[in-house]
Amino acid sequence: MKRILATYIKEWHLIRRDLGGLALLFLMPILLIVIMTLVQDGPFKDYKDHMFEALFVDEDGGRVANSMKEGLLETKQFKLIETINNEVLTLSKAQSQIRSGNYKLAIIIPKGVSAEVVNNANLVANEIARKMGMGASLPHREGRDSIQIHLMFDPVTKPDFRMAIMNAVDKFNTKIQSDIVLDRVSNIAKSETADTSSVDIAKLLHSVGIIESMPGNKKQLLSKMNSVQHNVPAWAIFGMFFMVIVICDNLISERTGGSWTRLKLIPGSFAHILMGKVFFYIVLGIAQFYVMILIGMYLMPLLKLPALVVGNNPFALFAMIFSISACASTFGILVGTLFSTTHQALPVGAISVVILSAVGGVWVPIDVLPDSLKTISIISPMRYALAGVNNILLRDGGWMSIFQPLLILLSGSMLTMFLAWMIEQRRSK
Repeated sequence: MKRILATYIKEWHLIRRDLGGLALLFLMPILLIVIMTLVQDGPFKDYKDHMFEALFVDEDGGRVANSMKEGLLETKQFKLIETINNEVLTLSKAQSQIRSGNYKLAIIIPKGVSAEVVNNANLVANEIARKMGMGASLPHREGRDSIQIHLMFDPVTKPDFRMAIMNAVDKFNTKIQSDIVLDRVSNIAKSETADTSSVDIAKLLHSVGIIESMPGNKKQLLSKMNSVQHNVPAWAIFGMFFMVIVICDNLISERTGGSWTRLKLIPGSFAHILMGKVFFYIVLGIAQFYVMILIGMYLMPLLKLPALVVGNNPFALFAMIFSISACASTFGILVGTLFSTTHQALPVGAISVVILSAVGGVWVPIDVLPDSLKTISIISPMRYALAGVNNILLRDGGWMSIFQPLLILLSGSMLTMFLAWMIEQRRSK
């Protein structure tokens, strides 16, 4: 026990004099958290927070264009621009504005759209009436496929933005056409008998709707879906594993300076020295993570970002942080034991942390990685670290939700510690 405590105290004196190492462990994750959170704040925001400016060219002047305009404006997400410099927009002017990059989106309603929709609605209504045995018939002609609503995008627009806008406009277009069809069918029904006139066909067809449901408190869950909630734990974990730089530097400096040999000559088990080192760096990693949590809770709101929500399971979170810190510490000791010089150990340690974080979900979610990288990601401890922390912070999970990542991280810690001990034992012979 005394050897463990003495090693712990020795490591404390080494780290408190290493200002560069402390800056690496604390300032670097803070800068990463702040910068990456600010950069990613926009993509993490809900679409309701965005206002889309769109050029609106109405060459039709009919019911479809008017209904489309009203529907888009009612969402309060679209600002429709129909005139520029007091001149009504035309197709050529809209093309010029999009081409020059002044606007990202233009919606063009060509001439004849409303007439085509009404004609097709009459065709559908007449067919329904015929099936129902009604004699009424609305005027119609053969349908045409050449008339379509056009969406024009700036070439630099991202695909996800295009998809979101196209889905929104398609939704309104479908609703407008279905409303016109229902209106025609209702008119035929009312003209036939008094009994059917009492039936609201439109209401009946919309009796079953769609509503979003959440696996828990919706307001609470939605408040967590932001860049702070993702980036703070992700980059805190990345910073914890960057302890490999400090650990390797201290281990190799002790070995080359001769103090490592003197420590091993002290009577007692060499495992106690390794345990003292691991215990110190586990405590350092835990302190590091909780500092990052405080940054998320109190600094982020000062930058006009959401505050970090830590959930309702502080003990489960502490167990998760302990296991992550243990894994990061033993990984650093393994790398420092494996190599003989800092020129070998530091680049390998730094690059391996970057690679493990990239495939472990710190940079981008694992779901968007190629299948080959998803397979490789099973070797990354950061994958399980981030999964366990997210289960607590985002999903309000308990002990069972972190059982698997906790077991994997602790098992990995014991394995890397055993390998470091074996390597050092062989080197001593």
